[in-house]
Amino acid sequence: MRNECRALVEAGYAVSVICPKETPDEVDRHTIDGAVVYSYNAPEGAHGLASYAREFVICWLQTARLSLRVNQEQPFDVLQACNPPDTYWLLGALWKLRGRSYVFDQHDLCPEVFEARFGTKGLLHRGLLLLEAATYRVADRVIAPNPEYRQMAIERGRVPIERTAVVMSTPDPDLMKREQSHPELRGNREFLVCYVGIMGPQDGVDSLLAAIDAYVHEVGRLDTHFALLGFGDSLEELQADCTRRRLDEWVTFTGRVDHEELGRWLSTADIGIIPDPPCEFNQRSTMNKTLEYMAHEVPIVATDLRETRRCAADAAVYVSGFDPTETAVAISELLDDPQERERMEHVGRDRIEHELAWQIQADNYIGVFDDLMSASPEVHPLPSAT
Repeated sequence: MRNECRALVEAGYAVSVICPKETPDEVDRHTIDGAVVYSYNAPEGAHGLASYAREFVICWLQTARLSLRVNQEQPFDVLQACNPPDTYWLLGALWKLRGRSYVFDQHDLCPEVFEARFGTKGLLHRGLLLLEAATYRVADRVIAPNPEYRQMAIERGRVPIERTAVVMSTPDPDLMKREQSHPELRGNREFLVCYVGIMGPQDGVDSLLAAIDAYVHEVGRLDTHFALLGFGDSLEELQADCTRRRLDEWVTFTGRVDHEELGRWLSTADIGIIPDPPCEFNQRSTMNKTLEYMAHEVPIVATDLRETRRCAADAAVYVSGFDPTETAVAISELLDDPQERERMEHVGRDRIEHELAWQIQADNYIGVFDDLMSASPEVHPLPSAT
């Protein structure tokens, strides 16, 4: 989102952002990279259906309130909303009654996320499909993060192809690149293997721990430190599982890390891991960590998923995702082959610089707004993003 806002500002648009506060003491209105940020206090992290519903309602009402404030200060032309959840279509519909355009920036397939997380469909799944359908129907333009999501908007959402655009969330190669290594992060081991990402039931970190268990206790390799960067609902459970497997000596859970800390770890890593299990959601989704590994010239061991293979190509070694020992052996063999790792490093970085760079995506993104502005009878100087 920050890249999107920066691209709009650089293209001459005025931008306002409505979002939850990062910290409780964050000021209500401030400016970042030329965009005016209006922030609100969001509820604590949700656990269970009732608390999720409460969180969604409060965030929706806060966003609606601040959209009125933004418009009062300077009328805007376009309201952009991101998911999850698929609830901001109603706000978009209300603003469309006042002649504004609505752009849906789709970050997740919510019905597939639900199925991947809970392993079931049922009434709630059908409800998510209805919310998604309403979002597609209200949107004047749909921004998809990859071709798979775009196809879903066209087929399931019945959105005309001319109202869709693919804008991948890719790194800026000038800002995200391999820097100086930090050997102390290896924990006195020869190699460092990193996982970056959310730690929820659908993210496969439990399978990664099983693979590390096989790596240490079956393959018998004691020369590698594993760093798991990130947080999520399953973090405490995963830490307990790590201890149960007698892996604490080889595994570090960092918790949430900022961009600077992420760069330190990935500038030191020998391999990056993508353990997300095969399911419809993961098959269709672009993992940010895939692109972050490639930008930092980190070879990848990944579950063989359609979208991961499309992005990483030959910068990754692919495994089934069902056999921890298979993953452990793949890690071991790649660590023992420095020439292959060097080749994969170059392949990944080259793809980031010449095929997947943010600058390429930014042109597609700005094109969505330019198209809407050229079609609008009234042009105000302030597109607004939420």
